[in-house]
Amino acid sequence: MSELAVELHEILGPKGWLTEAEVTGYARDWLDRYGAPPLGVARPASTAEVAAVVSACDLAGVPVIPQGGNTSLCGAAVAERPGAVILSLARMRSIGDPDPDSGTIDVDAGVVLAALHEALLPHDLIFPMHLGAEGTAQIGGLISTNAGGSHAARYGMMQDLVLGLEVVLHDGAIWDGMRHAQKDNAGYQLRKLFCGAEGTLGVVTRAVLKLYPAPKQRETAFLAIPDLEALVALGTLIRTEAGEFISALEFFCDFGLDLALRHVDGLVYPLETRAPWYLLVELTAGSMRVPLAEMLSDILERGFDKAMVVDGTIAMSDSQRAALWALREEQPEGQRLEGPQLKHDISVPPGRLAGFLTQSEALCQAIMPGVRVNPFGHLGDGNTHYNLSLPEAGGSFDAVNAELALALGGLASDLGGSFAAEHGLGRSKVALANALRSPTERELMARIKAAFDPDGVLNPGVVVTEKP
Repeated sequence: MSELAVELHEILGPKGWLTEAEVTGYARDWLDRYGAPPLGVARPASTAEVAAVVSACDLAGVPVIPQGGNTSLCGAAVAERPGAVILSLARMRSIGDPDPDSGTIDVDAGVVLAALHEALLPHDLIFPMHLGAEGTAQIGGLISTNAGGSHAARYGMMQDLVLGLEVVLHDGAIWDGMRHAQKDNAGYQLRKLFCGAEGTLGVVTRAVLKLYPAPKQRETAFLAIPDLEALVALGTLIRTEAGEFISALEFFCDFGLDLALRHVDGLVYPLETRAPWYLLVELTAGSMRVPLAEMLSDILERGFDKAMVVDGTIAMSDSQRAALWALREEQPEGQRLEGPQLKHDISVPPGRLAGFLTQSEALCQAIMPGVRVNPFGHLGDGNTHYNLSLPEAGGSFDAVNAELALALGGLASDLGGSFAAEHGLGRSKVALANALRSPTERELMARIKAAFDPDGVLNPGVVVTEKP
């Protein structure tokens, strides 16, 4: 056993330091594409223990890989080379009492998102972050990847929901930025530097999060849309008429819906008509005085009149609402069960979404004829989860993976968007960032990395690799 392993065992005890067979569930990423055998897995139970672990690793020159729920789709939370220490925050799960007057709550980094949702139910408050992995994803990981989710168009991404942070730096020093104020303009916005840094600048241990009153009304509709132009036009109409009451605008295509219906048990298609595209609309209000049902009905009537909608239904109960949402949320599972796939996470301005989806389909077919494209995502902010399945004749993505990523990322960039919307860069997109972002931008990131982590101990190989 190495000297560092002995030291970490002494710091953390047998429950906090895992080795050999115990590290199996931590060593590989969710897609099983990345991950080298670690020296061990550190599972601290306090910020002081996190600081001790990070300090020991820094002195020993051993990389530290912060890990939350390990649901990253970009390989951000596993080791690049053998011998690193994976730092799991899973034992740090304290949830403070919410402050309804200020709309805030203190939580540990290891709190699972679904557990936070459940804890807030008795208080009639919500933390408005929802995504498919919320039963596993942890708050620290969501902060470190600057997660978005299905309600980002209304409430913002994770950086917009974080008021304060506690962070352990590369040498074990602790930055206490646990402030609860909505406005804190005292210099550089340090908390936002750590949102999206993927553990490369420090280890997030606690956070102050923004809360909102739980909706008293909710209206959900599932709509069949004839074409992309109608999809974008309908989104504009809904934003114009419903504005601040929009909770979600989730779109997907008929191919993705077919995969979900074919492979996932319990799903039921609710309409008489199938269409090329679909839109799940959800409006919410914190007051019963808002005529939400009338608002949605009027929007849908106008959508039918203008041929933006060919069929649709409105949920009349919580169970019907859940069934409609399942058609969207089971898209990834349906495609996974279909077989090998490539996942891309792209954003463009919503007004350019139709152009992107049309041009991207042509690009993909030119590179890999017969490839099956399944775009779905968030119409409100233009974020598309652009997933590809192999042609029905079969084949392999190995020879075209990089070419497809560069073509799609380049098109998104040309349209004023991004090749990394809400999953981050991790290990899988560093080369793409180097190719598609300016040398000046990449050098600025490298300088920030070097300033916060001069020895390159914190999650090396993630986000940025160059040194200034």
